[in-house]
Amino acid sequence: MNYRKLGRTGMTVSEIALGCEHLQGKSYELIKSVIDAALDGGINFLDVFMSEPEVRSNIGKALLGRREKVLLQGHIGSCWVDGQYKVSRDIGECVTYFEDLLERLQTDYIDVGMLHFVDKETDWDTLEHSEMMRFALSLKEKGVIRSIGMSSHNPVTAKKAVESGLIDVLMFSLNPAYDLIPKDRDMTAVFTEVLTGTKQDFTGFTLEPARAELYRACEEHGTAITVMKSLAMGTLLSKERSPLGIALTEAQCISYALDRPAVAAVMVGMQRLSDVEKALEYETLSAEERDHGKVLASLEMFRTGTGTEELCMYCNHCLPCPAKIDIAAVSKYLDLVELDGRPTDSVKQHYLALGTTAGSCLECGACEKRCPFGVKVTERMHRAVRTFGK
Repeated sequence: MNYRKLGRTGMTVSEIALGCEHLQGKSYELIKSVIDAALDGGINFLDVFMSEPEVRSNIGKALLGRREKVLLQGHIGSCWVDGQYKVSRDIGECVTYFEDLLERLQTDYIDVGMLHFVDKETDWDTLEHSEMMRFALSLKEKGVIRSIGMSSHNPVTAKKAVESGLIDVLMFSLNPAYDLIPKDRDMTAVFTEVLTGTKQDFTGFTLEPARAELYRACEEHGTAITVMKSLAMGTLLSKERSPLGIALTEAQCISYALDRPAVAAVMVGMQRLSDVEKALEYETLSAEERDHGKVLASLEMFRTGTGTEELCMYCNHCLPCPAKIDIAAVSKYLDLVELDGRPTDSVKQHYLALGTTAGSCLECGACEKRCPFGVKVTERMHRAVRTFGK
């Protein structure tokens, strides 16, 4: 298992994490078997957004005696009212059901306290100065939560939250198809279409700049991204159902998400032992088996950058580099600066920390021959040197 820093939190998480949503309604024995297998495979990060009492209690029971071995992402505002799941902003309900989460998980702290389901811009505008935010800040001050997170499906809303400095971790829906969806399209409607089996067609779409702006804002601010819906509810695995018109493998979807800036972990939904085995298999696959670059490069929407330049997808097909440059990392930092139109000290520090920088480029052109997206890598290395001075 590979592990990554969870942004600025100081915590380190497994890049493959356990999304517990599909454990709801399952027996304690099955839940324990899934959690046992996940932990045995090196997974140390779990998301528990569900408010239903029994699944919370069963997860807590399964973790008994092992709490210190895992990091928990628990949600504030996910409530169970009148026997049903409810997204709530009522402070009384938020407090009650967060305390219920602690009690049922048999713990006195949560590692990432997630402000739950903040999608509309007006949601964040209201939440930023709300009792719910003050509650989250007080929990962090007391050590009841170690960091503050937020779950969202809207790149514009999420970017505002990240830039506020209040959010340490962002749980965000991220996959190749969703990265094409225009920022003003209602993601709830998209999810409804998926769940009802409505065929989606993204022909003619191009990569949505607002999503790229969000990922790079997270990178700049040290806000970690934990990924949900990496498979687009399974539609990306089927040529017939995929809005891209092609089928991807689970490994390709995970690889795509892990290659985005600021991503720390992909929350994979698991509800049976075979799901755990499939997710853990990712760590044993070759680079070729994980590769998403070539298949996405066959689609026009992933070959369109800004202006006349093709867009780097950070897929690492350009490697190996004889000068040992991490070309994808250089490109990420260059994109971050050029997107915002200004260099920042934090980005420059991250760039210089690479050790081997763009100034070591031999201009051999081998990278450009390998790139499936037609990126002019050598020119980008020159721009990086001009931007960062090395």
